[in-house]
Amino acid sequence: MATAWRAGWPVPAATGLALGLLALGPGLAPGFVLSYDMVFVPDPAFTAVTFGAVGTVPRHVPSDAFAAALAAVLPDDAAQKLILLAVFVMACTSAASLVPSRRTLPRLAAGVCYAWNPFVAERLLLGQWALLLGYAALPWVVAAAADADARGGGRRLVRALLPAAVGGFAALTVSGVTALTVAAVRGRAAAVRRVAAALAVLSLPWLVPGLLRSGGVPGDGGAVEAFAARADTPFGTLGSLLLLGGVWNGETVPTAYGNAITAGLWLAVVLAALFAYGRWCADGPWKRGLAGAAAVGFAVAALGAVAAPVLRGLIGLWSGFAVFRDGQQFVAPLAVVVAVGLGVAADRAAQARLGMVTAGAVLAPLVLLPSLAWGAAGQLRAVHYPADWKRARDIVHADDAAGAVLLLPWAAYRSPEWNHGRRVLDPLPRYLHRRVIMNDAVTVDGTTVAPEDPRAVRLDALVRSGATLTQALRREGVRYVAVDDPANAGADAARRLAGAETVLEGRDLVLYRIQGAAQVRDERVPPAAVVVAWLITSVAIVWSCLGSRITLGTPLLARNLRRRVD
Repeated sequence: MATAWRAGWPVPAATGLALGLLALGPGLAPGFVLSYDMVFVPDPAFTAVTFGAVGTVPRHVPSDAFAAALAAVLPDDAAQKLILLAVFVMACTSAASLVPSRRTLPRLAAGVCYAWNPFVAERLLLGQWALLLGYAALPWVVAAAADADARGGGRRLVRALLPAAVGGFAALTVSGVTALTVAAVRGRAAAVRRVAAALAVLSLPWLVPGLLRSGGVPGDGGAVEAFAARADTPFGTLGSLLLLGGVWNGETVPTAYGNAITAGLWLAVVLAALFAYGRWCADGPWKRGLAGAAAVGFAVAALGAVAAPVLRGLIGLWSGFAVFRDGQQFVAPLAVVVAVGLGVAADRAAQARLGMVTAGAVLAPLVLLPSLAWGAAGQLRAVHYPADWKRARDIVHADDAAGAVLLLPWAAYRSPEWNHGRRVLDPLPRYLHRRVIMNDAVTVDGTTVAPEDPRAVRLDALVRSGATLTQALRREGVRYVAVDDPANAGADAARRLAGAETVLEGRDLVLYRIQGAAQVRDERVPPAAVVVAWLITSVAIVWSCLGSRITLGTPLLARNLRRRVD
């Protein structure tokens, strides 16, 4: 006989909050946590760049707009902390909602495992908070996709996909692959159509400017190996992916992760969870679809490592396939399977009155990955932007003359002393409310992905040449040049900017002004198209919320937390 059950959300949510507090540690102090792609700034502004309307690749759309909107109602640094804590709260709550048990500990075992594992740790250190938003809500997406063709299923699906939609193209791609696979495995064409429609509508804010930019969707097949998954355990690349690790950037592997003892124990936990999922998980509407999504995701994750020529060929056919270069992010549905399987195993142990085993399942992720705690062993710490930066911003914002800002040194990432030497994507383009031209090329192990910003592409050869810059930058419409690493690049910049006025000379930033900058307009995506894209997406979101009470338990969780299992 079928039994109805409802997984209460307060305990998993509180547990997720506790995990977030434990993981962020010193990052919760006043200030901003800056690590690789995680860039938050004081007083963020809504500009054409925020919406991808100046021809740059809209990788940060709509996540930057969401962060700016949140910072408009909260203190700037508090907005960042709220977003990061929400990742842990949603991850723990959503995974717990899929475990078919009335018992609290088995659901917590799934929630803790999903919120605290190598995938979360490596992506957090890589600064990919937008991707983690989509990851955190993925279990809800799985449940919603399985019932997408039911009455009200479209609304539930859009609501479940909202965190991924905020995250942007990478988060929505991972969630989209998962949702489409779940719906397809169920064999319901109507569900597949609804999933595809929801994904298309929610993608419009970044899809429209991406397709309409003059350079189209960029994709460099030559960088496949650079971003392919790598071994971070003794079990090779595929084994590392199975353990939910394998990130391409070795600098973002948690401290002490991957040694033989803890990796071996974590492998045992993962294998036990996979066995439990296949053997004991109730055969509900999403079980087989989720297993299929995990298999598809694992194949995509491994593609760049084991079949790089295939992926290069796909990118050659259509540059949009470049989203698969960073394949490790597609082990996310496997993480859902492992988490739910661990919860099911813990439930079986509870049925057999093996309380210590059940408790051990809850604590295992924490014990086997202790270096995620306290800001990933102190790597994630809150910092304040230097006073020189604020003075430079005041100067630039007080200037009514037109012209862009060029950023030197000519590289995307910095390791500033004021950020404790932690590498970060240069924050100045978000810090200033004026168009900033920076070299957005990325170099990994000697392989460089070419710059994508049209103005950076145009200036690249000139800046790299070592020649005097002042006259050429004046013709290119550059009003200011900011040097935010004066100790290493200040002398060379001073030589190359002869004739430019030094308006600020500080320890952390030097600012030059070039008089008489020409009027140069950015390549623009038609603003009407961007507005229409945002309008359609906004209408869809409002529609999805009509007739629903917006609480943590409903509507986003309502369908997922009410299940009938045999």
